[in-house]
Parts: sequence; C-alpha cells; structure tokens
Amino acid sequence: MAYSDLRDFVKALERAGELVRVEHRVSPDLEITEIADRTIKAGGPALLFENVEGSDIPVLINHYGSARRMAMALGAGNLDEIGAEIESLVHSEAPGTFLEKILMLPKLLKMSSAFPKLVKSAPCQEIVKTGADASLDFMPVLKCWPDDGGPFITLPMVFTKDPETGKRNVGMYRMHVYDSHTTGMHWHVHKVGARHYAEYERRGERMPVAVALGGDPAITYSATAPLPEDFDEMIFAGFLRKSPVEMVQCKTVDLQVPACSEIVLEGYVDPGERRIEGPFGDHTGYYSPAEGYPVFHLTCVTHRKNPIYPATIVGKPPMEDCYIGKATERIFLPLIKSQLPELVDMNLPVEGIFHNLAFISIHKRYPMQARKVVNALWGMGQMALTKIIVVFDEDVDVQNMSEVLWRLGSNIDPQRDVFFTEGPVDVLDHAAPQALFGSKMGIDATKKIEGERHFRPWPEDIVMSPEVKAKIDKIWGELGIG
Repeated sequence: MAYSDLRDFVKALERAGELVRVEHRVSPDLEITEIADRTIKAGGPALLFENVEGSDIPVLINHYGSARRMAMALGAGNLDEIGAEIESLVHSEAPGTFLEKILMLPKLLKMSSAFPKLVKSAPCQEIVKTGADASLDFMPVLKCWPDDGGPFITLPMVFTKDPETGKRNVGMYRMHVYDSHTTGMHWHVHKVGARHYAEYERRGERMPVAVALGGDPAITYSATAPLPEDFDEMIFAGFLRKSPVEMVQCKTVDLQVPACSEIVLEGYVDPGERRIEGPFGDHTGYYSPAEGYPVFHLTCVTHRKNPIYPATIVGKPPMEDCYIGKATERIFLPLIKSQLPELVDMNLPVEGIFHNLAFISIHKRYPMQARKVVNALWGMGQMALTKIIVVFDEDVDVQNMSEVLWRLGSNIDPQRDVFFTEGPVDVLDHAAPQALFGSKMGIDATKKIEGERHFRPWPEDIVMSPEVKAKIDKIWGELGIG
C-alpha cells in the first residue's frame, strides 16, 4: 500500500508503536545526533522532534532504523516479499500464445501503472518563495558531528537530467550548507549525478537541479537504489508503492519533483565552480576529508504550509542507513541470481558498511566455482566496489554470523583459498593507498572437492541422528529444562 506522503507514514508508525514524539527543546547542532545515535544503537523507535531550536519545523529521524520500519516504509510485511515479486517478474517468459498473454496481463499492467503521472498542482508548492525571499535558513538542518564542516542536508532526493537524452536521475547526495543560498553538491565520480554534471561542464552550460525532501518513503528509498544507469527511479518507486508517483513541474527549473514532497529546493550548479565541502562524519565511522565539490545555488523554495524536515545521521554502525542497505540486499538479490543461478543467498553485514564485506552462499557443482562467482560479482554494478567477498556452500546460513565465522575459520587454507585483484573502490575507502583505486580480496570458504588442490578427504559435519532428535523433541517439555 502506498503512503500518500511522509505524514501518512508518520501516522502509520505511531499506530504501530514505532514512533516517539519528543517535545523537549533540543538543538540541531549535535544534540539531535546524540539522541538519535543512542536510540538507533538501542534498537529504539523513530523520533519526531517537535521543538527544535532555531526553527518552527519538526525533525523526523530514524524512521528507517529497523527491519520492521524499513518493510513498513516499502509497504511490505517483510523485505523478502519485494524480492520475491521482482523474482517473479524476472523469470516471467515473454508471452506468446493468447493464453500466455492473458496470464501475463496482471504483471504487465502492474509495470505500466508504475510510470509517474504529471499533475498541475501539488502540496509541495503550497508556499512558494523565489529570488531574495528564497532561503535555506528556515530549515532545521543538522550539524551531526563535532568536526563536521557545518550543517548537512542528509536525506535529499537530488533530481537532474541528462543534457543529451533528457532522461531523469534521482540520487541521494549529502549537501553541505554554506550559507542561506548555497550548498555543496557531493557527487561521487561513480554516480549518475556526477556523469550528468560532467556533461554539462563539458558543454560549458549551467545545470538545473531540484532537491526534494520527504514524501512517500518508497520514493525516498528509490533515490538510494542501485538501479541501472538511465533507469528512472520514479518508475521503480511506482513499482514499489504499486501506484504512480505524482510529479509536478518546478517553478524556476525545467525539472519535475514528487508532488507529495515536504520541501523542494530549486537551483543550479555552474560549470567549473568548486568549493571545499566537508569534513563530514560518514557511514564509514570516520570523517571523510574536506575536498572541492560543485556548488548548488538556490533560486526557489517551495514547501507545504506545515512541513516536516526528514533527516538521517551516519557514523559508526549500526546506523539508520544500514537498514536501507539491508533492504537493497533483499530487494536486488533476485536480479543478481538471474545472472548467477548458483547463488543461494547473500549477506551484506551492517558492520561492512555496504562495500566492505559480502557473504555469499552458492550451490557448488564444479571445481573453482567460488572464484568464478566472486569475479562475476566484481563485474556487477555497485558490487564492483566490494572489498571482501567470501563464498560458502549452500547449507551455510550466511545471515548467521556465528556460523559464518566458524566456517570461515574452518574451511580455508589461506594460501590456497584467498585471492586478490585490483580495481575501483568506494571513494570513501580511506584504507586504499589512493583515492578510488585499491585491492580486493576473494575467499573460497566452501568445502573443497576434487580439482581444488585439497589432497585428502573432507570431514563430515557432526549431525545428530533424526531418530534421537525426534525422541528428545517429544520429551523436552518433561525434562524441566525450560
């Protein structure tokens, strides 16, 4: 079920006992971060700060900060439901006979209903401020950590379009607020937004940009999803929410934004202009350094009459963004399986902060298959940035960290089973000897078979006999153990 907007989701969280309204007066300068950090790490609820110093606007945070809330955000009972739906579409054969077309019709209609819909008026444009009246000062933008370069907008949907094709891109890129009218635009080189900007810069043209805050959380999630380049995130959002995203034309730039947004910032980025952005306490648990990035100039602000300001914080895991990452893991697993049929399951542990660790289980049929899987994953989209990939047999529950560590220690001979390559790495990987390039490690933690340079029998797992297990199951309640 789609939420009509962010406040609709807030009501759902409140009904489910997943949200606390904080009435105590707090500062957006470090204090909200400290409260949210303690809450997130304790497995606590979403927080709506209703009395924020320096602003009349409440701050919503940690609304994605658990597996349950992440599933609620995407209108699912659990995240695997969405993955199963995608798997159904992936494995659907192209219709041939009339009967096959009829059977496919519901799925085809579902995809056609995902396309965004343009509307003439929108809640996000109840208030319009342009020119000198447009300012960032009304927003309770958070300064998250003591050594941050300033306050940062941390949950923006940044809308751009390709200057040649006109195709839309929506990404989530933090924005360092410099003053009332300018921010940094943190476009990493691997992201589509950076590609769009590079093309405008090559042409010597000003680039229009729109930034939306809030709306149905499925729309916000879609801005983070690792979709193929030039695949419209708003179509994907429509698929997730099972209803088209209503879009409205911006007032001062030729872009469209979700009509249900809370706040919209319109503006531009000039070619060649750079300003120091950062430092920023990042999801790596370390500060990312101050560097030169493009500059966003504000031309217009539109918003609801009583907007909510959505924010998130990142830092040492676990953090709210870890649950967004886990959603991506479950949702996109079927697409990876479609390319690697032997893959059984995948775990991107929160401690691995997206790109550092991947635990994979496979149905192994031939020698060195684990190496083939690792190298294939390094060639797939954002998986190319994964630093360490460990492959296990299909009977290993890669979601169980205790079992993963036991098998990892027991099943590998380091010299034989660990292998390395070099290639692109996440721009935030401070351990790489140089920015954007470093080494990666693959580990084959599967049981070794003939042809894998293991010259003695592999031992059998210790497993209790089924008869004894069944007997003890029957008498367990009589043993007084609990």
